[in-house]
Amino acid sequence: MNATLNILKATDTADGDGARIKRLFPAPELMHYDPFVLLDEFFVDPTTGFPTHPHRGFEAVTYMLDGSFRHTDNLGNDSEVGAGGVQRFTAGSGLEHSEMPGPADRNHGFQLWVNLPRHLKGLPPSYQQVNPAAIPEDRQDWLTVRTVVGPGSPVALNTEVTYLDVRIENSRAFPVWIPDGHRGILYCYAGAFTADGAPVRPGHALFLEDMSSFTVRAAPSTRFVLISGKPHGEPIRLHGPFVD
Repeated sequence: MNATLNILKATDTADGDGARIKRLFPAPELMHYDPFVLLDEFFVDPTTGFPTHPHRGFEAVTYMLDGSFRHTDNLGNDSEVGAGGVQRFTAGSGLEHSEMPGPADRNHGFQLWVNLPRHLKGLPPSYQQVNPAAIPEDRQDWLTVRTVVGPGSPVALNTEVTYLDVRIENSRAFPVWIPDGHRGILYCYAGAFTADGAPVRPGHALFLEDMSSFTVRAAPSTRFVLISGKPHGEPIRLHGPFVD
């Protein structure tokens, strides 16, 4: 296997109005991972959230695992997505929005920021909601794979990205495939798995370079997201909510 395997632990922190998150990057150990700017696993209760704030220069995918999130913006969008659904916004030339939790005690999910290439930074902002039933799901007796972004998914990005949510019920070997020209992230959020004998536990991620495929061995009731993207090969300049 021609590969470089690096494991990084997400940092427990807070953002917005007291929302609790595990931030994989940006962090001192890794500021970004072209084409990806930020990856958060968030845990938001009804007393916290992300009040109105601005963005520009990137796209974001919010994928809900439990509870719900309500998105409102200065384009006139106002919608709420539940567990298994997706909210995608393209900040482009500039957007103001809020993301506030639903009434559940646990509003849990991921937010991924994807850089826009330099020639698309000035795109008009836009928003897309994709409800849970529209996300493709491949279910077997021991395995469920949901395609958040990628073949069959209606979620539309301006960067070549594949984003899978994988649930493994039994102790199994699972083949991981990364498209040619992509670099990948394998982030565990329940259970555990091993790769080349190295354990990867909840809140930890495996970063994949120069690789097409390999195999992980998962413990029972393991869940992870497998995210890969084609790098732009351009500088990522993050200034708070802006990516220039």
